[in-house]
Amino acid sequence: MAVETPVRLTVEEYLAWEEKNFEKHEYIDGEVRCMAGANRRHNRIVWNLATLIALEIDESRCSAFIAEMKVKSAGLKETHYLYPDLCAVCGEERFESASEIVLLNPVLAIEVSSPSSLVHDHGEKRDLYFDVPSIQTYLIIDQHRVCAELNIRSESGWQATSFEKLDDVVPIEVLDCNLPLAQVYRGIRFEPQVD
Repeated sequence: MAVETPVRLTVEEYLAWEEKNFEKHEYIDGEVRCMAGANRRHNRIVWNLATLIALEIDESRCSAFIAEMKVKSAGLKETHYLYPDLCAVCGEERFESASEIVLLNPVLAIEVSSPSSLVHDHGEKRDLYFDVPSIQTYLIIDQHRVCAELNIRSESGWQATSFEKLDDVVPIEVLDCNLPLAQVYRGIRFEPQVD
């Protein structure tokens, strides 16, 4: 049974309320936002990404988490809690509390965007991930067309690169691995594009 979503909460109220809830909710500027359920396409892409990363990373150095791990983004005025579709940390994992449900030091965050989350993933949510000092790479995968936007932190700011062909390979340097888009989109059929 879902608990009614309050309009605004403090961080402490949100964390206590979220612990009792079966659904996932992000916390942005004091507002609690329910996470929509994921469809087959979204789940397949997340599974493909998790499998690729698990096979590629050096588990003695890095570890990855999917969907259920919160990431804390602390801006100048507000604290935010986000649920990336996949995140990774290298070195010692640091958590906000002993419950180990809020990761403080991810180096990578990945979102698989849907039509309803596309603007959010490329706008407000991207900015919130950019506020996490440990995040070096933010990757957005489009689930309805072949498109991956790779954002990498550099000394001069964030640099974005798009990959739009199935034979493209997305380099995830922070994990020392590569993600071939043909494998990321394995099992996904796209409608033919009409010009």
